[in-house]
Amino acid sequence: MKRARLRSLALGLIFALAIPLAAQSANEKNLKDIGHRGVGDGMNFYSVEKSIALGKQLAEQVEATARIQKDPEINEYINRLAQNLVRHSDAKVPFTVRILESPQVNAAALPGGYFFVNTGLILAADNEAELAGVMAHEIAHVAARHATRNLTKARLIDYATLPLIFVGGGIGLAGRSLAEVAIPMSFMKFSRGDEREADYLGLQYMYEAGYDPQAFVQMFEKLLSKEKKQPGTIAKAFSSHPPTPARIKDSEKEIDSLLPSRPEYILNTSNFNKIKARLAMLEHVDDTNLKLHGTGRPSLIRPNGSAAPAGKPTLKRRPGGGGGGGGGN
Repeated sequence: MKRARLRSLALGLIFALAIPLAAQSANEKNLKDIGHRGVGDGMNFYSVEKSIALGKQLAEQVEATARIQKDPEINEYINRLAQNLVRHSDAKVPFTVRILESPQVNAAALPGGYFFVNTGLILAADNEAELAGVMAHEIAHVAARHATRNLTKARLIDYATLPLIFVGGGIGLAGRSLAEVAIPMSFMKFSRGDEREADYLGLQYMYEAGYDPQAFVQMFEKLLSKEKKQPGTIAKAFSSHPPTPARIKDSEKEIDSLLPSRPEYILNTSNFNKIKARLAMLEHVDDTNLKLHGTGRPSLIRPNGSAAPAGKPTLKRRPGGGGGGGGGN
């Protein structure tokens, strides 16, 4: 009888977890309130502090087994790019950024803001806006607290642990190893709904940071094409819910309906070209996509064919007006 009551309670709580997502959908359209929209609110057994503690433990495991790219120039650039996106997001935690030496095109943000960017992703991007789009998507997973919400659902499904959870014995992390708390890494495999929300929010974050949101779509289209030609290019964690044509179509629809058209967007910077060239050299990669002057300074080309001033961002201009409703700056 007691077990039946626990099962009913667990199922009720699991159902309750889904309710805030529907309630938030309208609120998430208000761009002016980014950072104050309650994104990620709802039932979650992991407080912000516990999420940070969990992410720290997981990040330490990653750093103990992976090769970290420690070049100071590359790290400074990627960290600056990430922090700028975070400032234009709904994330409520500080972000710690590391670069993994891996050819796989991937980025992953753990609970609590521990953010890993693969060198393969940096080299695969043709401009800063494409890189920013993928990074904004991962930041959105943290802002929406998808990982710890998934972990909360997993604990509810195991209804026998509910008494421990409610008295605090089931989720304490202090002084305990990951093995002791039995953290299932499957909680980092996001549902279609999670990916959909991360696409939706990520587009907003890169847009608010000044980037061309179409670069997000272009990057995903490129990843699809690359995976077809070279299976295994996209990391397993990223391909569990790959950039499908449906997701791309939905993103294009949201750009048109939600993000008001601007006269110009940031497409690229000379810093991106410089860092990509430096990384290609360190990784011994022949990157023929970079166009450099004999002086080693990047050549930036505007979409209309005119050269951009050296050292200034490449700006992509939108033809005509257009754009949809929603907020803006």
